[in-house]
Amino acid sequence: MGTQARPSYEQRQRLGRRGEELAAAHLDKLGMTVLSRNWRCREGELDLVATDGRTLIVCEVKTRSGAAYGHPADSVDAEKSARIRRLTSRWLEHYRVRWCPLRFDVIAIHWPPTGAPQLTHIPGAF
Repeated sequence: MGTQARPSYEQRQRLGRRGEELAAAHLDKLGMTVLSRNWRCREGELDLVATDGRTLIVCEVKTRSGAAYGHPADSVDAEKSARIRRLTSRWLEHYRVRWCPLRFDVIAIHWPPTGAPQLTHIPGAF
């Protein structure tokens, strides 16, 4: 059985950007409006922040080219979800949003080197 080399940092960054573009297009097809992409503060980054007109939806996008590290959604553990919640509080402060309904989604994309990407959207993942 052969082993596959881990993609380079640049390849992973490119794959991540492609995945985020696909995820944003997916949200658009669902009728959502993307408010922020790759919003950063000194504590970290939110991939996508969108709204359906009633709810603020914070989406963590995970894209992988292979299955060696499991399903992309598996990497969103309790620590990662807590970090995203903290970052969402910073986003709300930054844009002076006092209160709104929130939902935290994961969009997991398996994008093999050859073949079409497979997108899994998990609304209310955490």
